[in-house]
Amino acid sequence: MNTQLLQLIGTGISFQGRTVLDQINLTLSRGEITTLIGPNGAGKTTLVRIVLGLLKPDTGQRQMIPDITIGYMPQKLHVEPTMPLSVGRFLELAGANKQAICAALTKTGAPHVINNSLKNISGGEMQRVLLARALLRKPDLLVLDEPVQGVDVNGQKELYHLIGQLRNDTGCGVLMVSHDLHLVMAATDWVVCLNSHICCSGHPRQVSRHPAYLKLFGGESEELAVYSHQHDHQHNTDGGITPDTVTDSSATTPSRTRSHAGLSA
Repeated sequence: MNTQLLQLIGTGISFQGRTVLDQINLTLSRGEITTLIGPNGAGKTTLVRIVLGLLKPDTGQRQMIPDITIGYMPQKLHVEPTMPLSVGRFLELAGANKQAICAALTKTGAPHVINNSLKNISGGEMQRVLLARALLRKPDLLVLDEPVQGVDVNGQKELYHLIGQLRNDTGCGVLMVSHDLHLVMAATDWVVCLNSHICCSGHPRQVSRHPAYLKLFGGESEELAVYSHQHDHQHNTDGGITPDTVTDSSATTPSRTRSHAGLSA
């Protein structure tokens, strides 16, 4: 049974009289990847801010385990072009020493960029650096806001696989926000479809066939079958296949159960 890390119970919030989130019930558990999907304006960013404790909901409760540590990966990072900031120095600003920084970059497959200028690395490398920064906190829960933004399709597949590996290696819980309806289905244990309220939730294949999901995204789920990426090869940091690395092995994701242990507010 997975340990429950954080729970939202009947959570709602309004801005200037407009309901942004209504009656949200969400459970995030250790060892489980939960993906939040929904159209623009559905309230995904607001929900993430409530999970992070940056916004206080008008109604409902936010409960979590004592002393929970949350690592956050933002959607994107703007770097001032004139700022002479290396990847290593950027990660030092998170309060980590060089040994921890090297270890985090190694986990995310980007140790080679540690001395590179932050503004000169590729989109795929930037996402790996931001993920490494989130790992420096040794989080119980990783919150990833559009973690594959600005990365090509092969790079997206590899980043989703990396997130799954990190979950398996560390046992942390993961909340991931995504617009990649096709690819994300194979990279998650639990999907929550949001449009101000939770339209549907469940295992990926269940959600992809749910009437509420089909109403929101139309025929997109019919055209894009649930993707299953076999990792019988390796990718570089931008997603390209590395020659001579094809094997007969494939990656599988264990099924996850949802736990309901008591939490504190």
